[in-house]
Amino acid sequence: MPMPVLRGLLVVAFFALCAFYLVPVYVPRPAFIPGFAPPPDMWPRTVSLIGILLGLLALILAFRGGAPAEEAVETDGSSTKRMVLRFVGLVLAFGLFLTALPFVGFLIAIILLTFTMVLMTGERNYRIWIALLSVGGPVLLLLFFNSALGTQFPKGALLKTLGF
Repeated sequence: MPMPVLRGLLVVAFFALCAFYLVPVYVPRPAFIPGFAPPPDMWPRTVSLIGILLGLLALILAFRGGAPAEEAVETDGSSTKRMVLRFVGLVLAFGLFLTALPFVGFLIAIILLTFTMVLMTGERNYRIWIALLSVGGPVLLLLFFNSALGTQFPKGALLKTLGF
């Protein structure tokens, strides 16, 4: 299977998983929503549907031959085995994120996922920036979506037990 086709299929599969499983299961939708307020699942569902459309566009371009020709891809010199192990690590990290979400809540789980993703890029020199990105980024996004858009995120059993 050509690489652009595989890439398009993976993008469609990932965002379909988000749109049709993760959003309905993990984003609660209240029984009553005022007429002027968007439902809490509007933005996650919108981003997921746009991701599906972009994946389908990548598939169409791959089959029509409109995608740019695959030339030699520059890497950091890693072997194919190491790159496959990195990919498996990314999939495992996302799986652990999904597993931890009901227990520790969205904020702690996304902080851990962001920290893991940054470390898996190989960056280790800018520790303060890594901490700010891993903690500050998710906190700011959560505050924005929670206060400006009224989107609620799962708190998790741990935070509910602690009274947050």
